[in-house]
Amino acid sequence: MKESILHYIWQQKLFNAHSLRSTDGEAIEVIDVGKANTDAGPDFFNAKIRIGATIWAGNIEIHVQSSDWNKHNHQSDKAYDSTILHVVKTADTVIYRSNGEKIPQLELKYPKYIEENYEKLISAQKWIPCADRLEKVVHVLIQDWITTLLSERLEQKMNAIDAILKDNNNHWEEAFYFILARSFGFGINSQAFEMLARSLPLSVIAKHKSNQFQIEALLFGQAGFLENDKQDEYASALKKEYDFLSAKYNLKKISVEQWKLLRLRPDNFPHLRIAQLAALIHSSSKLLSRVIDAPEIDALTKLFQSEPSEYWKIHYLLGHESVKKSKKLGKTAIHGLLINTVIPFLFCYATRKGNQELKEKSLKLYELLPAEKNTIITKWKLVGLQPETAFDTQALLQLKKHYCDDKKCLRCRFGHQILSKQPNPKYI
Repeated sequence: MKESILHYIWQQKLFNAHSLRSTDGEAIEVIDVGKANTDAGPDFFNAKIRIGATIWAGNIEIHVQSSDWNKHNHQSDKAYDSTILHVVKTADTVIYRSNGEKIPQLELKYPKYIEENYEKLISAQKWIPCADRLEKVVHVLIQDWITTLLSERLEQKMNAIDAILKDNNNHWEEAFYFILARSFGFGINSQAFEMLARSLPLSVIAKHKSNQFQIEALLFGQAGFLENDKQDEYASALKKEYDFLSAKYNLKKISVEQWKLLRLRPDNFPHLRIAQLAALIHSSSKLLSRVIDAPEIDALTKLFQSEPSEYWKIHYLLGHESVKKSKKLGKTAIHGLLINTVIPFLFCYATRKGNQELKEKSLKLYELLPAEKNTIITKWKLVGLQPETAFDTQALLQLKKHYCDDKKCLRCRFGHQILSKQPNPKYI
C-alpha cells in the first residue's frame, strides 16, 4: 500500500472516528486533522487531538509502518519533535522523539473499499483513470470543480506573467508583447516566437510601428528568414531594409533552425504568422491599453483582425506564390489568442492592480467564448462531459494535464467522490 492513500484518508476524515484508541490503549478524539504540509517536515501542521483527558495541539506524521519513522531518521530530527500523534497502517515498533520521549501512535482503521477503489483507478489503462465511472459524479460537484480548476489554471498563467514582469522591471506593455508574440506560435512555434520577441526590443518596434514594411523587415530579419539567396523582389527589399535597421540598433537575429514547418497547415506557417503579428503591431496603437479599455468579445475580435500587407494575399511563405486569399487571422485563431493569452493577461493585470471590475469582466469573457475544439476536449465528450464554453474547456485541459495524466486521483474531486463510494460497506 502507498503512504499517499493514508494521507488522503486522514485529510478527508474517511477513517472510522468512533472509539479510537492509541496503541497504548488511550482514548483518542480527532478534533482537527491539521493542514497538509507540502514542504519538508511533518505531514500535517496544527492538528488538535484529545488523547485521554488532554488536548494536544501540534503536528501529525503518517507512515505505512511505525518502523518507517526510524528508517527516515525522524528519531534524531528535531523538526519532528512537535509530532503529537504518529498515524500508521501497522504499528510494528515504539517510536520516540529526539529527546527520548515516547510518541503516541494510532493504527488507522478505514473502509477497505477506499483502498480497493484507489487500486482500480491507479491500475486503469484508460485515457483517464475514471473514464468508465464519471457518471457517478454529481452535476453540482462537476461545476464546482470546473470553477476551481480554471482558477488553478489562471494562477499558473499569472505566475508565468509575474516571472516576466520581474525580469523586465514590471514593464506591463513589454510583458504583453512577449506573451502575445509567443501565442502567435500556436504551440509548435511558440518558443521560437518568444525568442524572436525577446531579440527585438519593444522600444525598437515602437519607433517603426507606423511603417508596416519596416516592422516586417525587423521581424523577418530577426527570425532569420531573409538569408536565402533565392528570395523574390519583396524579400530582397525586406533584407535591404533589415540590414540597415539591424546595424542601426545592433540587433542579433535568432537561428532560423528554431522554426518548424513540418506537417503544418499553410495557415499556420510561421512566415504568415509573423506577417499577421506585424499587421497587429502596425494597426494597434497602445495595444495593451486598448485591450484593458475594451474587454469585450466583439471589440477584441475586431482588434485582432488586422490585415497583413498585400504581398501576403498571394503568399504563405516568402518567395512562394499561392492562390489569392485574405490572410487575416480566422475566428478560431483569434479565440485561441483571447483564451490563452489576452484573458489570462487581463486577469493578471486586474488582480495585481486590485481592479475587481476588470477581473470579473475578464472571467466573463471565458463564458462568452465557445468551447474549444481539440483532441483532448473531444475525448472528454466521449466519456460523458459536455463543455459549453471556453470556461469549461480550459478547466478540463487543466484537469487532464495536471491530474489525470499523473493519476493524481487523490487530489481530484471526481476521484474523491469515486474513491469514497461505498459498494459494499465493510471495515477492516
